[in-house]
Amino acid sequence: MLRSILVFISMLVVTSCATPPAFNAPDRDLGLLWVNHAAEYEALTRQVYQSATDSLAEFIENPSWSAHPGQQDAGALPTAVILDVDETVMNNAKFQIAFERPMSQSKLEKWNEEHFSEPVPGVVEFITAAREAGVDVFFVTNRPCRPIDGSADPCPQRKSAIRDLGELGIETDAAHILLSEERGWDRAKIARRDYIAKTHRIIMLFGDDLGDFVPCVRTKLYGPCTEPATAASRLELVRKHSEYWGKGWYILPGPMHGSWTSQL
Repeated sequence: MLRSILVFISMLVVTSCATPPAFNAPDRDLGLLWVNHAAEYEALTRQVYQSATDSLAEFIENPSWSAHPGQQDAGALPTAVILDVDETVMNNAKFQIAFERPMSQSKLEKWNEEHFSEPVPGVVEFITAAREAGVDVFFVTNRPCRPIDGSADPCPQRKSAIRDLGELGIETDAAHILLSEERGWDRAKIARRDYIAKTHRIIMLFGDDLGDFVPCVRTKLYGPCTEPATAASRLELVRKHSEYWGKGWYILPGPMHGSWTSQL
């Protein structure tokens, strides 16, 4: 009898000390709640885009300037800025709270079909200013380019992206949206930036993920990467390119998802 009681008590202790199972609770996720509700979020995004707007003339008028490391002798090329789409131009915070985990591209596509797009505060004004200054605007997104059931279009995501941007008042075309999984491109955006750099002097980059600026930021190997990224290697990439942050490179807050979560 005593032995049975001791066994029972030990089981209670083990159970009470065990780590509780992970569960999804978007209503308790401070990152999601901050983007959805904090005035500071809008203050920060407007600060980013206003700062970039103030620097447009300087970068346009300096033919030796490029925000694409390694780009040289591009002074005679037309100028361009490159922006990520989701959480950089288009705010998907409400989707992040509403969708049922796990994440899938089809869930985001369905949400976007059923809901009107919302802009990241400040981006529409910046893009307007850039275009008025004669700068081409490209969108480099990791939305995939792949067929879906019921559509004959081999890349329906491109039309969806054009539609979503149009709902923000940002008109664009297929030539200015570069998705992953087309032309042999993967989730490392460096190849797509290189592609744009063949025809344009890139004066600014915008994103909410480190991968919008440099390659080799994930644990999975994409592009030129030969080793998985670590927390230390990601921080080293930030420091290695310290001269660009706030000067040609503009990063938006991305607490909801992204390559940083591969380190958790």
